[in-house]
Parts: sequence; C-alpha cells; structure tokens
Amino acid sequence: MSEEDSDRYRAPALDKGLDILELLAGVDGGLTQAEIAKRLDRSPNEFYRMLDRLVKRGYVTRIDGDRFSLTLKLFGLAQLHAPVRRLVSFAVPLMRELAEESSQANQLVVFDRGNPVVIAQQEAPGYWGISIRVGSRISLFDTGSGHVLLAFRSETERQRMIAEHVGSAEKDSRFSADFLSRLDLIRSRGYEMMPSAQTAGVMNLSSPVIGADGMAIAALTVPYITLINAPSAPDISTTIQMLGETTRKLSEMAGAGFNEQSP
Repeated sequence: MSEEDSDRYRAPALDKGLDILELLAGVDGGLTQAEIAKRLDRSPNEFYRMLDRLVKRGYVTRIDGDRFSLTLKLFGLAQLHAPVRRLVSFAVPLMRELAEESSQANQLVVFDRGNPVVIAQQEAPGYWGISIRVGSRISLFDTGSGHVLLAFRSETERQRMIAEHVGSAEKDSRFSADFLSRLDLIRSRGYEMMPSAQTAGVMNLSSPVIGADGMAIAALTVPYITLINAPSAPDISTTIQMLGETTRKLSEMAGAGFNEQSP
C-alpha cells in the first residue's frame, strides 16, 4: 500500500489517542495536559476530550489533580492474551500435583483492570474443600493473593494498581503505614499467611510467581482448612513449603530462575 493510500484511511482521533498512550508509557510520574500537548507539538485544547475518554475507559488515571498517568489496563489486557494461556497451561499440572499432595484446593490469580482475577482453579482431591470460580474478581486489600501481587511489585506499579482498584488516584484508607509494613514482611518471608476475610476457619496461604523482571506476574493461593477427618494430611507448615516449591517451579518456567524469597 502506498503512502497516499495509507493516508486515505487515516483515523485522526485514534492516532491522537494512541499518541497519548505511547507518550505516557515512557514517562514516570505522569504529565499535565499542557505537557502532553507540548511533547506532541499540538494545542492543549486538542487533547481535553481525548484524555477525558481515556480516563473514563480506564486506560489513563489522574494523579495529583492535574497530571495524567497510564494505568495497568493495557498490561491487564495483554495478560489475558496468549501469555496468560501459556501460564495456565504450565500451571495446571503443578496445581493438580499440589492439590493431591496437600489435600487442599488452590487457585492462580493475576491482576487485571483493578482487581485480582482467578485464571485457574484446582479443587481439593477429597469430597470437601474451598473453591472459587475461574473469572472471579476479588479484593486487592483483603485477600492473600492481592497482598502478594502488591508486595512483589515496584512502588510505581503499586500506586497504579491501587488507583485502578479504588477508582481514583487517591490512596485507599486501608493503604496505611501498617499495611505497607505488612507488604514488606510478605516480601521478606516470600509468602502471605492470613485468615480469610470471607470464610471463617480458612487460612489463606499465597506465594508469588515471579517473572523475568523479578516482579510477581501471578499469585498462587491455597485456602487452607484443617481436615479433621484426614489426620495424615499435611499440616499448614508443610503446605507452605509445598506451595513455595510449586511457585518456584512456575517462576522458573516464567524465566525468573530460582526465587530465593519463596518459602
């Protein structure tokens, strides 16, 4: 196709939106509308409606009032494409093995458009256990999976994840100094262990799947329950070790090599 033919099918509004996304993708800390216009050599008024739509569609968020920054929505869309399918294909056999050895269910979770999302689920081998539907969107603050996904991300990515989750750039009141300290503890010991905020008697055990950049690309969680009728089932400490070994294997498949921080 010649350059003349290409120009015939131009979509100026689409080009303008893509120019904004590509610009913000390479900037830390965001840009004001005037700064965006200056860098793209256009009038600031040209970008008002486009920025408004990108914010409403979740691709861009406002920070510090008048600055615009890219969210993780594009990252989330990419996660739901082929890489996620490959991750699930690698994970399912290991998740099945973990369920058999631990006598517990487990689920694989990624962050997508504001929430941790369950992308794979393995039921417990016995007749009773905790399960959650694939595709379920869960809390970022009140789940082991959410804690792990935050703990093993950079500070910039944490801020973007939180902004997407709460619907604004302002920090949620739960994202306090104490919560930050908990994330540090999780990162230090390599896993989260916390009572379920949804179901009494369940202890959520969560460990990260680490990508090649050293950040969590997913969390593997065991909703641990004490099996009274199965005294030979592994205890919680042994289950944590099994979980850590499974996520180490998955991390190696993801290109991270051995993850020394996992249990």
